[in-house]
Amino acid sequence: MAAPSSTTNIMLSIFEKKTNSLDLYRPLRNFVVINYSEREAQNLEDDLQTLKQFRSDIERGGASDSLSARRDLLQNYYKALCAVESRFPISADKDHVNTVSFTWFDAFKNKQKASQQNIHLEKAAVLFNLGAVHSQIGLSSDRSTVEGRRQASHSFIAAAGVFAFLRDNVAMKASVGSSTTLDVSVECAGMLERLMLAQAQECVYENTIAKGSSAGVCAKISRQAGIFYEEALAALNAAPLNQHFEKPWIAHVHLKAALFYAEACYRYSLELHGKEEIAEEIARLKSGANVLSDAKKSSPKGAAQQLLDAINKLETSLNQNLERAIKENDRVYLMRVPPASSLPPLPIFSMVKPMPMNEVLDASSGKMFASLVPDSSTKSLSRYTEMVDDIIRTQAEKLQQGSELARVRLKEMDLPDSILALEGNSNLPMALTEEVEAVQISGGPAALEGELQQLKDLRRVNQELLVQTEEQLQKEAAEDVQFRNQFGTRWTRPQSSTLTKNLQDRLNRFAANLKQAAESDARIERSAREHSALMSILDCRPIGSALPSLARPIMSLDANEDAIVGALKHSLRQMETLGAQRAGLEDMLKEMKRKDDILPKLMNSTGSHEDLFRKEISKYNHICEEIAQNLEAQEQLLRHIQSQNDEFAAIFNVEDYKASRERSYKQIEAAIAKYREIKGNINEGLKFYVTLQDAISIVKQQCSDFVMTRNIQCREMIEDVQRQMSGLSFQDGKNIAAYTYSTIGQPHQTQRPNPQQLLNTNVPNSTPTYQIPQQPTMSTYAQTPPYGTSQHPPPQYHGVVSNPSYPPSQHQQPAPSHEYDQPAYPGWHGQYYNTPPQQTGAMPRPPYTVSTPYPPPQNQSGYYRQ
Repeated sequence: MAAPSSTTNIMLSIFEKKTNSLDLYRPLRNFVVINYSEREAQNLEDDLQTLKQFRSDIERGGASDSLSARRDLLQNYYKALCAVESRFPISADKDHVNTVSFTWFDAFKNKQKASQQNIHLEKAAVLFNLGAVHSQIGLSSDRSTVEGRRQASHSFIAAAGVFAFLRDNVAMKASVGSSTTLDVSVECAGMLERLMLAQAQECVYENTIAKGSSAGVCAKISRQAGIFYEEALAALNAAPLNQHFEKPWIAHVHLKAALFYAEACYRYSLELHGKEEIAEEIARLKSGANVLSDAKKSSPKGAAQQLLDAINKLETSLNQNLERAIKENDRVYLMRVPPASSLPPLPIFSMVKPMPMNEVLDASSGKMFASLVPDSSTKSLSRYTEMVDDIIRTQAEKLQQGSELARVRLKEMDLPDSILALEGNSNLPMALTEEVEAVQISGGPAALEGELQQLKDLRRVNQELLVQTEEQLQKEAAEDVQFRNQFGTRWTRPQSSTLTKNLQDRLNRFAANLKQAAESDARIERSAREHSALMSILDCRPIGSALPSLARPIMSLDANEDAIVGALKHSLRQMETLGAQRAGLEDMLKEMKRKDDILPKLMNSTGSHEDLFRKEISKYNHICEEIAQNLEAQEQLLRHIQSQNDEFAAIFNVEDYKASRERSYKQIEAAIAKYREIKGNINEGLKFYVTLQDAISIVKQQCSDFVMTRNIQCREMIEDVQRQMSGLSFQDGKNIAAYTYSTIGQPHQTQRPNPQQLLNTNVPNSTPTYQIPQQPTMSTYAQTPPYGTSQHPPPQYHGVVSNPSYPPSQHQQPAPSHEYDQPAYPGWHGQYYNTPPQQTGAMPRPPYTVSTPYPPPQNQSGYYRQ
């Protein structure tokens, strides 16, 4: 089992730099008055006062402020300094703000200080203090809880991001000159970034231990924390920082690096022990113990006692596990222990990285001193922008025209399609390719057979449902006849045939629809079979393999075909290179314009703006020249390609190939049209059968309910008749009729419901027949033959059967129906093909619909639509 963490959460934070008092208000205001106007200075009064207050709060230090308030102050002041830098030139120059000198003391050597007459030292010091405040926020978090450690890690990551920003953007400028301090140097900023990352990773490691993660995961995270500490230690031991920090600092980082390396070895050895890799386990434990022992001997004095206790605790755990592992190896495994130098590096897993600070410290959206741009400079800047836009627009149009010209000329020469066809890589036009891909995604012609089988299966299911429903009614009717014959006049309930007329009519209509559907299915299947050869081309993958290829000449006089093809290919590659160059030139123009900000130069310029414009506009000249050269080279290359293509077309008989290719295109288009037609008809049939099945199921349920009610009534009537016959009935046998069906004017006894009454409930003025709920009208099941040749109109679901092959009258007894020389529905009896009466309403929504990705062809009726 993994032991509890042996590490300690003793960590380091950084104190802020100190500064001397400084008045920025008066020098900057005087500069505005001298170079702009008193009115402009008055307009900037609020900004100047805000800047003055920021500097005053910075000088006061953070003792009276919360850490979060201090952090916000430093961020706002840094953004203000960026605004000042772009508008107030601060230097010893007589025309600049030359009465301001920034002084800052070293954070680690308080007696050392730097003074500079530029804003770079001020910005570097503010960034350093911002990173220091983030480190203090991390140290102040309650790192005894999971959430506290998460917050601390976030703060240390932010501190690392600030020090990385200082190192990459400001430190180099602040270190120029003789008056500087090491704490804002590139080397120190980099060291502090590594240290903050190490402490952030350490917080993540402690949370990983608290969550009970596996030993392998803990080892990876621990090792990465050790690497961060090792990188910080390397910077502390190298010049110029090796003499700048106190020994407790170096001792802390040294021991932390050793501690997390040994912790990684310990955790990794636990995983090795579970895998019974005893030899490497012993080597890892020895390596970790040796590193801890060496660190205690070589590190400077002054480390925190809690840190030393953690090292001693971990060393004890390592030695105990090492002793146990050695005993197990000597007694059981007898494996050779490899030397530590032969071991691979421990795996690592970095969970932290510096927080990006570009957006946090971006001052471009700030409004401070935004109005400090003279009208002349604004107008000049606008004029310069128009000049640049005109250049960009003109050159972009030239590039686009050149690309379009190349595309059209090559298309006219049928290039590079001819070359691809010669290599057997013919391609369809994009629109046709997309249509073929859509067909193949939907299954293609090969899948039609399965869908046709699905139609058959659905038709069979509907036929079986009809048979089952009719058998229910036949069985009930037979039983009714049997009892009527047995009991004679005592059997007083209505005959089944008078109650089931509507049900029989509805079943007849279903059967008629199924017969029409079977005919349509046969036409679909016949159409699919007849056009399978045409549609088979759509199953080719890739579809380009079905296209003709450009054949080489059978006979050649000089055998120079390969040379001609090779030269043409080389020219086409050159054309592609020119096109890529044009795209790069256009991007370069846009990027240059995006970065072209001459406002600072305009504001600082003392000469003519026209001279500045000519100098700045000249930056675009070399790109304009490259564009002109590109277009000229393309024109020459197109003429050369035209000559080569004429020779190529003559040798390889390209015209005949084009005609053959066009025929293939038309064949593919015809195959797609026929596939869509058949696919649409199949989908319509699937919808029809699904909806019909739902309707038959409802009628079947109604028949089941009717039969169940009749059976209950039958049992009760049998009991009554038997009581009459045995002398236990009521006084007069005529009361049996009153028991079941009361007559107007006679005393009405308490009655039980019979099927007729149940079915006629809430139906006023209804005839004594079995009424079933109106079924919504199904979608029509048309029988239009393929290719739109119209025959007699198909019957609608619940509609009048108008097919002349069906009986035209309800009073005419039809002949038995046969399909494919077999009885239509085995075991079926009764008049199923009587013309059904017209009904209204909409069929219930089917349980599912089968959609097609293609719209139905225009002017082409479906098989299942009327």
